[in-house]
Formats: sequence, C-alpha cells, structure tokens
Amino acid sequence: MNDLTLPDGLIGGQGSKPGARIEIVSTGQGFLALRREWDELFQRAAAPQQVFQSFGFLEAWARHYLDDRLRLHIVLARQDRRLEAIVPLIRQRRFGLESLRFMGTPVAQFDDAIIAPGMSDELAAALWRTIETSGADLLDARRVRADAALRRLLPAHSIPVEMLEAPFADLEMRVDGDGPGKAYSARDRSSHRRRMRRLADIGEVSSSVVLPGPEAVRLAGEAVDLKRAWLDANGLASPTVNDPRFRAFFVETASTPGSSLRVSAIAIDGKPVAIDLSFDCKGRTFGHVIATDAGYEREGLGQLLIHHVFAAASARGATIFDLMTPLDDYKRRHADGLTRVESLIVPFSQSGRILARTVFRHGLPAAKSLLRRLPLRLRRLLIR
Repeated sequence: MNDLTLPDGLIGGQGSKPGARIEIVSTGQGFLALRREWDELFQRAAAPQQVFQSFGFLEAWARHYLDDRLRLHIVLARQDRRLEAIVPLIRQRRFGLESLRFMGTPVAQFDDAIIAPGMSDELAAALWRTIETSGADLLDARRVRADAALRRLLPAHSIPVEMLEAPFADLEMRVDGDGPGKAYSARDRSSHRRRMRRLADIGEVSSSVVLPGPEAVRLAGEAVDLKRAWLDANGLASPTVNDPRFRAFFVETASTPGSSLRVSAIAIDGKPVAIDLSFDCKGRTFGHVIATDAGYEREGLGQLLIHHVFAAASARGATIFDLMTPLDDYKRRHADGLTRVESLIVPFSQSGRILARTVFRHGLPAAKSLLRRLPLRLRRLLIR
C-alpha cells in the first residue's frame, strides 16, 4: 500500500495565452494537495461516468496500486490560476517501452480526463502538446466512451485496438416498486415472481442496500470472493479480479465515509448469496461487480439481483443504470441503449507505433481469443 507521503513534484510551464499554465504533478504529496481543486472541478465539469476520475476513487486506487513500477504523471491546465482540466496519468515501463496510462488502471471502467466545457482551444492544444512531448512512446487509453471529454484532446491518428459497447438501463422503464417495470413482458414479470418463490422455498430470503461502514466492508470482501469462485467455476481468466489489490481496493472504499460505493445483497437464511458493488454519481449508477453463488444459478439468482439493484438505485434517485462493458447476453435483456466504447493507443514514437500495431492491435486480442476457445479444464489449468 502506498502512503502517498512523497515530496512534492510539481513542474510548471507557460501555456500559449497570458495567464495560461500547464503543470505536471508527479508525486503522492502533490496529488493529495490537489484534493480541494480536484473536487471543485469535478463538481463543476465532470459527467456521471467520470466517477472513475473522482478524487476519492483515485485516492483509494493509489493506496493499493501505486508502487515503484508506476510514477504519477498528472497533467493540469490552468487559466488565470483556475484549474480547467485534469488528465490523470501514470508512467509505466511495459513491453520495453515507456507508456502513459490512466490512474485507476485496471479498476476504473472508463478512462477519461476532466475538462471544463469553457476551456479554450489554445489551452487544450497546449495540454496535449505537454502529453505528447513527455518522452513516452505511447498513450494507452482503455475503454474510452464516445461521450468522453478526453476525445477533445485525442488526435485523429489514434489507433483503435478494441471496440466495445456499454449497455445502460432506463430505470423509469425498468423498475416498478421492488420488481420489474413496464419494459419487461408479462412473462418476464411472472418469471421474476416464480424465481422469488423458488428461492423462498430454500430458506428465508432478505435483501439489503448498505452504505459504507463495517457491514459494507464485509459484503464487499465477500462479493469479490464470490466473483473469483464464479470465474474459476467457468474457466474464465481475470487477472484484475484475482489480484489481491482488487479486493483490498473495494474493502477500503466500502469503509470510507462519503464514498459513492453502494453495496446491494440478497441473503438466504442470513448468508449472502448475491452481492452487487456499484457507484453512484450525479443521478446515475454504475454496476462494477455483480457476484452470485454458483450453487444457485438454477434459481436465476443473477436476474433477481439485477432487479433488486435497479430498484435500490431508483429509490436513491438514479435515472440510469450503466451496466458497462462488455455487452454480455444477460445485459442485453436489460438494456435500453448502448454507448460506443473504444480502447485506443496514441503512439508518440516509431517504437510506439510498431508496438501498437503488433502487440496491442493483433497480439493481445489473438491471445484472448485463443484462451476462450480452449477446453474448460485446460483453461482452468492455464489460469491457475
């Protein structure tokens, strides 16, 4: 865990307009010193999906993921001393080259920058020049949404290496009381009631929504444990979820007063068998971890949890529930729309261009595709 108490590392440079300034924060102490300004800009300029660029989210990430292999490279733009943009980057040596990646990797679901709508084009150009002349070989931006503020900065020669879609649900259509709303057919609503009765035959069923605190901490840890067990049972690889830091991140976030994390659970005879970890931000909820006990799949536990989570989010005032990438089949049944998402590489050097087109665009996708086609038993052996 990083204690974020390194000496300040602030580098300043003048922008192209009077009063304009680009700065780079490169240490933990410099990052912590930005809290007040970061929160102010977030409230003023951030979209809901930028919850993964909120100060609280990234502070928890830094405590668990920031180590000697990563260096902060947070690029700031100011106009007349007022903070106008934050591009929260890290520097990392990967595949023999110097890469810029985004803070929050790999826990954050979308990479983005926080940019005030009124920031001038001249300041935006100076901000990007600072990034591309940083000495790195490439910028690796994962899961950049079509509506991302970052797209204002990215050049036309950015190389797409993965195309995805993020489904979302309109909660006004999807929720009716504690159950499915009018977007579902009569058959779907009847199936929901039947599943609830079947679950009640097993034991006493209870559902809950827990704010950050001791109970949320316990459930967050159990959610990750359930998710790992489910992945293992299905022979699926997720280095992110299996990394001990992933669990530690959610446990800390669940313990932090004021955290945007919300924990929803379904229990049978007091034992949690389905848990969801979601983030609330500006009227939207983002489902990050949905985990169910593999022993109850025949009861349709995953579908019951989704309806419980939808109803709880709606009761908190959310109007949209973002199911996020990837577009799995179970998500399609609850989607009212899709947001296009791309993973992009921006090369800054010849070596970066070669790496982008060989490893990122072809090599890694081919390896993932091959792994998915292997028999279940062999996949489990390779993953372990």
